[in-house]
Amino acid sequence: MEPGAKSEAKQGEAGSGAGASGSGKVYHERQRLQFCLLHALNNLMQEKECFTRVELDGIAGNLVLNDPDKGQWTPLPFIFKPHHNVITGNYDVNVLITALEARNKKVVWHDRRKGASSVDLNAETLVGLMINVPIRRFRGLWTGRHWVAIRRIDGIWFNLDSDLSEPKQFKDQENVIGFLDSVLSQGGELMVVLQGE
Repeated sequence: MEPGAKSEAKQGEAGSGAGASGSGKVYHERQRLQFCLLHALNNLMQEKECFTRVELDGIAGNLVLNDPDKGQWTPLPFIFKPHHNVITGNYDVNVLITALEARNKKVVWHDRRKGASSVDLNAETLVGLMINVPIRRFRGLWTGRHWVAIRRIDGIWFNLDSDLSEPKQFKDQENVIGFLDSVLSQGGELMVVLQGE
């Protein structure tokens, strides 16, 4: 998501910034061009360059090579690759899943009909959550999607949205559920990231 773009999810539902938690340093990458998936993955893993643009580009390229329908892609294939935009980033869910599986993580797409309360936020294998939210740019003339990581760090849940100036601490687990339900009600998608076996 471009700087200044706002996601439709209510950012105000997250509480105060990371500094108020007293839980130590929370890693948070800021938004650059449309590399929100790259930033969200590094924020989820809480590690600088856990994932790189080169790695995600490679994953996107391999997905095309392994796709049986690769000959049927849209025009302008040099810039608009099937799984990402070469210039700005903007990677899709296939890149997310493949990247996390390479780190021994399992991604489970949440059924929005069940609501966020059906997600076990206390599961021992839970790494965090990845959400994909609708966004508006240019005063609503152009819409797109934005990746955001949500994770518990030292027992405290944080919204690690790269479009925010700093991580936002959730007041409590109930507040996390309310935020996720708001995201789902506005057309957002929720993916649960679990530690692999």
